[in-house]
Amino acid sequence: MSNQRDWPIFGFIGTGNMGGALARAVCRKVPGERVFLSNRTYSKAAVLASELGCVAETDNNAVAHKAKYIFLGVKPQGMPELLEGLSPIFKAREDRFILVNIAAGLDIAKIQVMAGANYPVIQLKPNTPAGIGEGMSLYLSSPEVEAEEEAVFLEALEASGRLSLLPEKLMDIGGVLAGCGPAFVDMFIEALADGGVACGLPRAQAVELAAQMVAGSARLVLESGKHPGQLKDEVCSPGGVTIQGVRKLESLGFRSAVMEAVIAAYEKNLSM
Repeated sequence: MSNQRDWPIFGFIGTGNMGGALARAVCRKVPGERVFLSNRTYSKAAVLASELGCVAETDNNAVAHKAKYIFLGVKPQGMPELLEGLSPIFKAREDRFILVNIAAGLDIAKIQVMAGANYPVIQLKPNTPAGIGEGMSLYLSSPEVEAEEEAVFLEALEASGRLSLLPEKLMDIGGVLAGCGPAFVDMFIEALADGGVACGLPRAQAVELAAQMVAGSARLVLESGKHPGQLKDEVCSPGGVTIQGVRKLESLGFRSAVMEAVIAAYEKNLSM
């Protein structure tokens, strides 16, 4: 943990799967006494705060009043009510604060309208692997966010994994790919393990083999710089075992199914 910087307060409203993952990442960089958590069910925030060594607040108002970076980790449909309730607190504050939106389907302008003014907003599209330092998060700052404030934000999230700046017009599809993708990959890992079990592998070993294989394959794509198609070809020997598996996947529409899953999630995101 870095204690060299005079860290501002990071507040998390909502400590579900995504809010909790981000809180874990921030707490690996920021001292626990500078991280505040609140949740609709206080006990959930208290348990996570005890685990991370940070502060649990009894209500959202305390986080909205104290934090410099306010992470909004509620469902999109709950955001209007949340921000309407917090807007008097925002209006009364004399110091600078930044709203960090992690909800799907809500752009910067919508957050500002709901909050009642053109407050600084950082749009953040994270995914659950951020909780173990292997996340892929996308971000975009509104013009009201100062360069130093963005730098502090990015430094605090260094332990979450990779962060990438993305234009707002691409934020929805980027967020779907990075944010929904873990569920698709988890299904793939489960299916691979099921295949192994069907052929005699014990369940625990099948899951371990499949999960580590996926993790290693992903790392190879990132570190080698090679196109995934090239890496696939390097495994497929002429007349060999792997190409027969690839042939079967193609005959069942594997790649098309994955593409359709991404597109379906994107279209749902746009309708929210």
